Formats: sequence, structure tokens, C-alpha cells
Amino acid sequence: MSWTIHVPSDTTARALGSDRLVSGIQVLAREAGVELHVRRNGTRGLYWLEPLIEVDTPNGRYGFGPVNDSDLDSLFASEFWKGEVDHPLALGLVEELPYLKRQQRLTFARLGRIDPLSLDDYRAHAGFRGLEKALTLAPQAIVDAVKESGLRGRGGAAFPTGIKWQTVLGASADQKYIVCNADEGDSGTFADRLVMECDPYMLIEGMTIAGLAVGATQGYIYLRSEYPQAFRTLNSAIERACEAGLLGANILGSGSDFHLEVRLGAGAYICGEETALLESLEGKRGMVRAKPPLPALVGLFGRPTVVNNVLSLAAVPFILDQGAAAYAEYGMGRSRGTLPFQLAGNVKQGGLVELAFGPSLRELMFEFGGGTRNGRALRAVQVGGPLGAYLPESQWDTALDYEAFAKVGAVLGHGGVVMFDDTVDMGEQARFSMEFCVAESCGKCTPCRIGSTRGVEVIDRIRAGEQVEANLELLSDLCDTMLNGSLCAMGGMTPFPVQSAMKHFGEDFVKNASAAELEA
Repeated sequence: MSWTIHVPSDTTARALGSDRLVSGIQVLAREAGVELHVRRNGTRGLYWLEPLIEVDTPNGRYGFGPVNDSDLDSLFASEFWKGEVDHPLALGLVEELPYLKRQQRLTFARLGRIDPLSLDDYRAHAGFRGLEKALTLAPQAIVDAVKESGLRGRGGAAFPTGIKWQTVLGASADQKYIVCNADEGDSGTFADRLVMECDPYMLIEGMTIAGLAVGATQGYIYLRSEYPQAFRTLNSAIERACEAGLLGANILGSGSDFHLEVRLGAGAYICGEETALLESLEGKRGMVRAKPPLPALVGLFGRPTVVNNVLSLAAVPFILDQGAAAYAEYGMGRSRGTLPFQLAGNVKQGGLVELAFGPSLRELMFEFGGGTRNGRALRAVQVGGPLGAYLPESQWDTALDYEAFAKVGAVLGHGGVVMFDDTVDMGEQARFSMEFCVAESCGKCTPCRIGSTRGVEVIDRIRAGEQVEANLELLSDLCDTMLNGSLCAMGGMTPFPVQSAMKHFGEDFVKNASAAELEA
């Protein structure tokens, strides 16, 4: 009798030793005379349990984790391949784990369940049904479905995806483009990588539907250069999709064409900004363009271009398959559907949590994340990447919603959540924000280029106890200048973490101030 064992193959699981586990399992299986078929799936995104080994049983997949090399002998002694056995690492049915069961996985429904490169697996789990439906619709009908779904860009601006598509559809040009921003550079984020490494056909399908919607026949995935496995997986998936007639010329015999290429990024954070990305994609230095004109009208090579990030495009197949209303019924207010939140930093149960908009940040961090990993009190949390505000405990009951976060001066961004315990020095974190801008600014505008450099200097003076009150006022004015005068969000949002740290954790800035200065 043969049993099937599932071992994740994404970058994180491999970094934690999943490849070694596969080799060890195969060796021990031969020695034990047991016929085990090891299948490489994507991760479930439950990273505190990785490497997570799953075993097929009549009731579903039974999990063991986190598994190290030293655990294999005891696992084999317990005959773990039979599933429901007594072992310290036994987790029960994976789908029943509260962390996973309480999520609303729409975009990430296949995560960890399929072989990432198997077209048969993808199609068996509703894959390409959205594309097949899109091929029967007029372009305007596809755009209308995306508009009615309420899908917004899963990045800083949260701009309605359907409106952007409508603009490109209405533009006249001999060539239009679909560009996927896969330059995932925010701290604590990994959802894009999981899409590309664990469910690449979903992104391919979403981009193809976008092409049909606006009349684009060429697409590019601008991929972060630090993602070599995603690069290999995407290229292999594109090749297989073309061979199967699901991509390229005459898709599924429809007469419609859509070609797709992966291009490696320039290793610069600023290339996550859509116009700097387009400059880089054209072979130029990644520098921000002035807007208008918008990329939707004058984008890649001067042609109308849809620029969406991975998560926006990955949500499209569900919308076309299940309908706009099915997606829009999740969420709250103007924030419809779901967002995959990524728990990182000092967190007990780090990983991916896809939820409909609406629960509180506190619920996410404690009911899913389990609080801090080291058990210390949580002091601050940064949401939305290195340009996001630092939120104190008084703001942790804020709903996970774009507008609710905007009301408290924060951003949801890409859904990255980085947690800090009570040992954090928030003055140092504020300094890092300015220092990060110094390193990553494209240098085109003065407020960002010079303002961030002066920001580091001013914070250093404050922390050294030099003319603290005067320098705090200067830092505040500098933040206002960057906020209102920068060409793009790089300089315009760098003040967010600095201002929030000053407002809520001001004591960390003035540790070295004299008593006379503080009294004054």
C-alpha cells in the first residue's frame, strides 16, 4: 500500500529544512520497506509550524509540525504516514486548526493544497474557470464585474481596480500593457511571494483576464530580484500554460492573444512605485515620473498601461468565477473582499491570515498571532510596511479597513504587520525610517532626498540631548515639508512612522534631555 506525504516547497519552508526532510523521509521509508509518495506542495502560510508535514487520510490531511531532522526517527516509529497517530508533533486535521479555520481564504484557497506547477491540480480546484468565463464576455462586462466587486489596489493608495481598468479600456492605442508589480519590498510582507511560489497560475489567470478586459496583448511581471524561486516557478508555469493553450496566441481557441514575461527588478525599494517601476522596466534608472499623465494613459513605452500588484490581480479569477457579488459580500464600508495580513516581528504565531475587512488589529495580533513570541508585553505595531505609522495600544481596536486606518493617520498598505515588544526603542525606529528613505530615495525631488538626510541628523541631535525642544520643532516642520512637498509616497509617507513615534512614544526621543530642557 502507498501513502502520500505532503512537504512544503516554498522559500521559507526550504530555509527551515524541508528539502532535507524529504531526503530523510525517502531514506527511512526505503529502510522500513514502506511505500511513501512525497509530494511537494506550497505552504499553508502557518509559519510557526513549518516545516509542516501533512498526510492524506480519509478524513482529510493530518498534520505534524514543526518537524526537524531529529524528529524523523520518532515519526517513523509511530508510523506517522497512517495519519491519526500518537506523537508529540501531531496537530490533528490541518483544516480544523483554529488559525486556519477562522480565516476567509478566497484568494489563498488553494494555498498549500496543490502542487504549484500542476495544471491538473489547479484546474481541479476551480482554476481557469474565471478565464473561461471572461472569454465569453465583452471587455466592458469584465471591467464592470471588477468595479462591482469593490476590489481596490492591495497597496498604499488602495485605488479602485475597476476604475483603473476602465481608463485603460477607454484609451485608444495600437498597444496596451498589463504590468504586475511583484517588487514586494515592504518589511514583514510575503503574500506576493506565496502567490508566485505556491499558486502561480492564479496570477497568470488574473493577468490574462486583465488583458482581455482592456485590450492588452502583452504583460510583464516585474519581480523582486531577491525571489529566485518565484522567478523559476513563474517561468516554468508560463511555459506550461502556453503549451496548454491557456496563454500566448489564440487562448483556448478564442482568437484572443496574451503574452507574458517575467522581468527581474533592479533591487531598489523605489521601484515599487508604479512610475519608477515602468522606468526600470524600460531599461532606465528607476526614478519617479511626474503625474499627470497617469500610467493608465501614458505608461510603459508611452502606451496605456494597467499597473496592479500581485494581490489585486490574484483576486480577479475568483471575482470572474464566483461573481462580483460573491466577493463584495465580504468586508465593510468601501473595503470589500479580503486582505491577506502577514504577521511578522515579535509574534508567537507568525504567518499569513486572510480575512474579510472588519476585525480589529488587536484581534489579528492576539487571537491569530498569539501575542509576542517571547511573552513580553506588546508595545507598538507597524502596519503597511516601513512607511506605515507605529500604532500604540490605544489604536489596536481600529478596524482592519482602509478608511478606519486613515482616520488614525495609518495605512493598511500591503497588509504587513510587524510587532514590537516593550524593549523597543521607538526613537531608534523613527531614525530608521528616515535612514531608510536616505538609502531608498530615487533622489529626484528635494524634500525626499535632502529632507530624509536632515531628518537623520536632527533625530541624532535630539537623542544626544542637544537643544531638544528646538530640534523637536524642527523635526516636526521637516516632516510637514516632506509630507506635502514630495513627488511620490516615498518621501510623502516617510513622516508617518516618525510623526506617530513622536506623538505616541515621545519619551523615547528625550531620554538624554536635561531636566531643565524638559521643564521648559
